[in-house]
Amino acid sequence: MNNTPLIFWIVPLASLVALGFAWYFFRAMMRCSEGTDRMKEIAAHVRQGAMAYLRQQYKVVTVVFLILALFFAFLAYGLGVQNPWVPFAFLTGGLFSGLAGYIGMRTATYASARTAHAASQSLNQGLRVAFRSGAVMGLVVVGLGLLDISVWYLVLNHFIDATGPQKLMIITTTMLTFGMGASTQALFARVGGGIYTKAADVGADLVGKVEAGIPEDDPRNPATIADNVGDNVGDVAGMGADLYESYCGSILATAALGAAAFAGDMQIQAVLAPMLIAAVGIVLSVIGIFLVRTKEGATMKNLLGALGTGVNTSSALIAVCTFGILYALQIENWVGISFSVIVGLVAGIIIGQSTEYYTSHSYKPTRKIAKSAETGPATVIISGIGMGMISTAIPVVTIAVAIVLAFLCATGFDIHNMISAGNLSKGLYGIGIAAVGMLSTLGITLATDAYGPIADNAGGNAEMSGLDPKVRQRTDALDALGNTTAATGKGFAIGSAALTALALLASYIEEVKIGMQHVGQSSLELADGTMKAVADANILDLMDYFQVTLMNPNVLVGAFIGAMMAFLFCGLTMNAVGRAAQSMVEEVRRQFREIKGILEGKATPDYARCVAISTKGAQREMLFPSVLAILVPIAVGFIFGVAGVMGLLIGSLSAGFVLAVFMANSGGAWDNAKKFIEEGNLGGKGSDNHKATVVGDTVGDPFKDTSGPSLNILIKLMSMVSIVVAGLTVSFHLL
Repeated sequence: MNNTPLIFWIVPLASLVALGFAWYFFRAMMRCSEGTDRMKEIAAHVRQGAMAYLRQQYKVVTVVFLILALFFAFLAYGLGVQNPWVPFAFLTGGLFSGLAGYIGMRTATYASARTAHAASQSLNQGLRVAFRSGAVMGLVVVGLGLLDISVWYLVLNHFIDATGPQKLMIITTTMLTFGMGASTQALFARVGGGIYTKAADVGADLVGKVEAGIPEDDPRNPATIADNVGDNVGDVAGMGADLYESYCGSILATAALGAAAFAGDMQIQAVLAPMLIAAVGIVLSVIGIFLVRTKEGATMKNLLGALGTGVNTSSALIAVCTFGILYALQIENWVGISFSVIVGLVAGIIIGQSTEYYTSHSYKPTRKIAKSAETGPATVIISGIGMGMISTAIPVVTIAVAIVLAFLCATGFDIHNMISAGNLSKGLYGIGIAAVGMLSTLGITLATDAYGPIADNAGGNAEMSGLDPKVRQRTDALDALGNTTAATGKGFAIGSAALTALALLASYIEEVKIGMQHVGQSSLELADGTMKAVADANILDLMDYFQVTLMNPNVLVGAFIGAMMAFLFCGLTMNAVGRAAQSMVEEVRRQFREIKGILEGKATPDYARCVAISTKGAQREMLFPSVLAILVPIAVGFIFGVAGVMGLLIGSLSAGFVLAVFMANSGGAWDNAKKFIEEGNLGGKGSDNHKATVVGDTVGDPFKDTSGPSLNILIKLMSMVSIVVAGLTVSFHLL
């Protein structure tokens, strides 16, 4: 380890800073009052349900992980086509991802009642408790992510026998494989949590609101506790695991590309650059978290401004600090690469603002959807779908421009030689580091997302505890803000997934190169008949050798399969929510029918039964779509080879990105159209217009909380699986 640069130690130190502040915010939240005995009782029900679900999910996931680890061990130790560290890296990636989700959810379930109690004192107190509790999630994700990366870098640097540039290539590509563990855990968390929460939400809305005419969080509704549990398992644990793997994936993919793009002393600088940018981003995120505050009587615009102050300050500071970091490293073209980071930051902000415009009821698109309720639920659904499709334009154009600009900045705007071997590698490094820039302030951006479910649960607790109506008004203001930040967070997650997946696609080619060396192939014959040593081959040489071109039918078939996977995955998860929701609706109706006195408030509903239905439905339904995402890249690699896998990843990325934006924005807009009417507009609660938007919101629930956000994990997981089994794909087609 004597060749580890001194500057590297900033990375593990920053991870400990993040975990230290996460502990500080958690302890500060726990010191706050949880309110009345009734508030404590309700919070305990939600906490117990959430933990029971998570324990059951982790049992299923553990079995899947053990099977996959044994498979990777067979590839490494039995067939010799894979690095022997891969099974262990895979397991630690899943472990840390699951741990991040667990800590975030545990914090959220303790914070909801405390947020409701704080809101009884002032709006600012409620915002402070909810937001800083959400910050625990953000800081734990970045802290554990960088800690995992730091430890693996030190371990591999010590134990791997190779020397020179080859050693760094092996280190970075091996580290990249622990991203598959994180992606696998994230997909189970997102899909399972999404099915759980939406089954409960649909049951609570359709039977409680529409049929029985009682409020959303009324204690007479049997599904209300399950609904509150679902907010935590889907939007906190699921989102945390999701962004953990995006964060790690972007850093590791960029490090791998840096090892391939640069030579000599510059190679180690390029590998360390994304880690150091992420490390400094942690400190700046903490500064931003302390800047978030508001005043009593604040409007939605004021609340958004309060969060924006924290996020934008952190983003502006990281933009400035990036130049200092890359100058200190003396990396080649440090000014251009710094601007690549800025491109990623700006792209993230634009996508966030676009999502806010299309999903917040402060703007015309969502208000138009609410207005369409005057002609019934059908027009609400039509207008929501249409708006969602239109809303894809800005994010797609933004990512397209970001890709080109990040590439050109990293190559010094050498437009005439864009795809020469040297420029291609450096340009792809620029795209990867743009993704790191977008995610560099994840500590605070994830806090704005995790804050939403806490505020939502606080409102439910206030309603069920019978607190003063002004408390519910304050929590509703926080919840409405949470809906917008949640939608913005999903847009941000999807945008970062697109850039990360593109970097992973390039990393796949580098892993193929190492796979060829594992099976003993030392040279390759290019299309013009010349021979080249595999060790000296660049990306263009490898693409030439494997015929990765649009004229190759294997690439086209792979692209079609990749695009189909996005729609197939959404269909499976949507139907899963539908089946689980049907069971919940039937159960709520049964309780209203058979337990006399529920609607009069004289009898207590069987909350536990509804929690059990959601848990069982989620566990049963999440397995097939999640396993499919792992098996398809392996099957395509066996049948169509490297060219087919490249097509698969391109197809899934392009179709999945657009579909994810559409679904997330449609769902968010339907939700806030309902909220707009509930605030007293267009007839208010209980009106026909309100009932029409409740139907729209119910359709949108699996759009925005199950299928849509799961797509960005699908994109990255298929890339990660392809990278991990690249050695197997190569050996099958070359031996």
